[in-house]
Amino acid sequence: MFGAKNRGAAGGGGRPQSAGIGVGFYGNSETSDGVSQLSSALLRANHTLTAIDHLVLEMVERLDEAVRTELTTLEEVLTQRTELVAAARGARRQAETVAQQLQGLAFWRGVPLSPLQVAENVSFVEEYRWLAYVLLLLLELLVCLFTLLGLARQSKWLVIVMTVMSLLVLVLSWGSMGLEAATAVGLSDFCSSPDSYILNLTQEETGLGSDILNYYFLCNQAVSNPFQQRLTLSQRALANIHSQLQGLEREAVPQFPSAQKPVLSLEETLNVTEGSFHQLVALLHCRGLHKDYGSALRGLCEDTLEGLLFLLLFSLLSAGALATVLCSLPRAWALFPPSDDYEDTDDDDPFNPQESKRFVQWQSSI
Repeated sequence: MFGAKNRGAAGGGGRPQSAGIGVGFYGNSETSDGVSQLSSALLRANHTLTAIDHLVLEMVERLDEAVRTELTTLEEVLTQRTELVAAARGARRQAETVAQQLQGLAFWRGVPLSPLQVAENVSFVEEYRWLAYVLLLLLELLVCLFTLLGLARQSKWLVIVMTVMSLLVLVLSWGSMGLEAATAVGLSDFCSSPDSYILNLTQEETGLGSDILNYYFLCNQAVSNPFQQRLTLSQRALANIHSQLQGLEREAVPQFPSAQKPVLSLEETLNVTEGSFHQLVALLHCRGLHKDYGSALRGLCEDTLEGLLFLLLFSLLSAGALATVLCSLPRAWALFPPSDDYEDTDDDDPFNPQESKRFVQWQSSI
């Protein structure tokens, strides 16, 4: 009868607490998935921005090297024909134009805000947040199990310890509930209109123009490509270089055989540069970075926010269950029999206090 009362009192708080722990594990997993998606999107964006800078630097260095070596050599070889020297110098001017235009395409170079650093900071905080919640969930699970064990075995010392632990976990649950509620409210306000807030914050942190940021954050037909003019000028200049090299190969090489090597080397450099240029055009298009931006928002505003709501429900359920347990433990304590401390002892044990007392009385009677 007594055991049934204890189990009933414990079960009233144990079932919600067990359900809350399950909800907590799910919410913690969803929050971690959302933050992981955010970090992955930031890393992909960082890879794109780094690739743009690398391609621009590589093409500029390649063109500068061609101007210093092959074109200079070609001009020296063609000194006797002024019209051919003029063609070589025209190719030089076009190469310098391309290099100048390309340098303006590395828009993220020198920007203090690094997506890689942001992703690392987010992952670092998330790792400890996830671990803290796992430890809290395991602590609540242990408190639930040992409370049931103490009530089932009618162990007063275990009930005392679990009462203290329940108070501690209750304080932690209320604290986590306040933190989760504040974060969820702030995140929901942010997710209601994220574009304008992120655009203003990014412009303030990076110093980039609004035309570039609008192009990548909005990525629609209403926003024009801010790099289109530079790309068009670069493409025309590359086409002019290619045409001039073909003319030099046709006119100069038969008359100046020593010009063949620099001309062929220039054509090879031009082909490699054109291939890199097409890669750069694809990377500069807003589709890639806007896709990463959308993925980051979905991870933050869907999975992370959903996980926070489940964690908030977990904290609410666990706080209610722990409060119920704390209220039921004093009544269970009052129902414990006085012999609770000795109920598990063996009557034949010589160190049993009851057996020692009977032994002393037997000696006195003798």
